[in-house]
Amino acid sequence: MSFQAPLFLIGLVAIPLALLALWAARRRPAKYVIRFPATATLAAVVGRTGRARRIIPPALLSLSLAGLVTALARPEATIAVPIEKASVMLVTDTSGSMNATDVSPTRLGAAQAAATHFLDRVPKSLQTGLVAYADGPNTVLRPTQDRDTVKGTLNALQADGGTATGDALEAALNALGKRGKNSPPAAIVLLSDGASKTGRDPNEVAQEAKAAGVPIYTVALGTPDGVIQQGGQVLNVAPDPQALAQIAQLSGGRAFTAEDSDALDAVYQTLGSKIGTKKEKKEVSAGFAAFGLLLLGGAAFTSLRWRGRLP
Repeated sequence: MSFQAPLFLIGLVAIPLALLALWAARRRPAKYVIRFPATATLAAVVGRTGRARRIIPPALLSLSLAGLVTALARPEATIAVPIEKASVMLVTDTSGSMNATDVSPTRLGAAQAAATHFLDRVPKSLQTGLVAYADGPNTVLRPTQDRDTVKGTLNALQADGGTATGDALEAALNALGKRGKNSPPAAIVLLSDGASKTGRDPNEVAQEAKAAGVPIYTVALGTPDGVIQQGGQVLNVAPDPQALAQIAQLSGGRAFTAEDSDALDAVYQTLGSKIGTKKEKKEVSAGFAAFGLLLLGGAAFTSLRWRGRLP
């Protein structure tokens, strides 16, 4: 939290000084002492004032003053707000290696589930598109706010074929349209488990993405022990996080790794907060002022109720 007028916070010093003065006044003996022999009898009839009744009104008044002084300092809180007209392209690898079961239920199944959660969590104002690829892009959806269409297409994907990451990234850039200086923010989220085997060099496309102001966030999915059955043989399909990290670095994005479905879901949740929202400072003086006035009313009520005078 920050303050637009922090100089007013000096007023907080007055609160402990006022409490100290009240404490001193209560300990000071009465100026005129009257001897009254029936004091014990009256005390038994009237009863003693509880300690809480002596403490609560000044405490409420002190907290009230603290809230009002803080409001004068115009506090600001940093909050996440949705980015209007921002776009993100989900680029999902559907090559044969995504059938590996080292991530439950399969790598592709985990990717579909995490992407669906991502779509549910990001702000509705965020436009999302989808590119699915194997030997080349086989599905391309331009950014839209129609989440049901994106989810339905995503859940229908099947894993088979090779890996043409560069061609898929190029298709995602084209789907975002021509980029200019005043274009709305955009990003690409690439989920894959291996290096590109065919098509364009993804590093070249990553440099083009950086020039267009579109960072690529990469997620390397899978474990080194991942295997698939192909042609009666067992093939190791360990992920290649280094290749994906290089793509992220060249584009100005960030690289993640996920070895299980929970980690993948956490990555998508992090990406949702990065892509779908931005940090802004909002003044919250009204909240502190309301808090201070509420406590001020409480201090006045309790003091008049219990002691017949203001604190």
